[in-house]
Amino acid sequence: MGLVREPAPPVQETPSTPASASLPARPVAPRPAPRPVPAPAAAYVPPTDPGGCPPPEAVATAATLQELQRAIQGCLACPLGPGRLKFVFGEGHPQARLLFIGEGPGRDEDLQGRPFVGKAGELLDKMIGAIGLTREAVYIANVVKCRPPDNRTPTTEEARACLGYLRRQIELIRPAVIVTLGATPLRELVGISEGITRVRGQWKRLQVGDREIPVMPTFHPAYVLRQYTQDVRRAVWEDLKAAKEWADKTEG
Repeated sequence: MGLVREPAPPVQETPSTPASASLPARPVAPRPAPRPVPAPAAAYVPPTDPGGCPPPEAVATAATLQELQRAIQGCLACPLGPGRLKFVFGEGHPQARLLFIGEGPGRDEDLQGRPFVGKAGELLDKMIGAIGLTREAVYIANVVKCRPPDNRTPTTEEARACLGYLRRQIELIRPAVIVTLGATPLRELVGISEGITRVRGQWKRLQVGDREIPVMPTFHPAYVLRQYTQDVRRAVWEDLKAAKEWADKTEG
């Protein structure tokens, strides 16, 4: 019986521990708090006093440009008013045969209270001189009379707040021809939204009061400065020459 070895007791195997179990748990980053949703900007509420919101009858009964300017120079009817430095009414001959209408005041105009006095204004003066006229012989105005922020295009709502003033200016000046500078006055005043490159040089019509006034669309001087090519300059020259010839033909 000593020749047979008794079987050894079974070895209890210790289960291996996964390597990952010996590592510390990866910290879970906290989720960022949701960003607050900005509240919508409050709609602009214009004042109700006649100085801040000139009544239509005050505009309609202004018998001269000076009276009109006094009636509207405190206007705050749209959001542009509170941000302006100076109200840019317009300037020139009160019975000008040619009326130039741009988009709105820029930085220089806002500082001085006069239309087209910056680089684009210097070029406009040269354009007017090229057809044998001076700045004092024409009238220059804009669709809006306060500077839009960063010189952006005025919105339709801003333009509408000023259009009654502009139309009264036109009634008082009684120009033979209106020259629109760029797309904005053509769109907001005449109601034509085609690109200016398509319609420049093509006669349009504007009904103001009891008169139908010829309108010559051309490029804005700022565009001419950016695209100072012979073709662009020739196009503006042809447009202004046609406007001047029409005004001369209908004089008196």
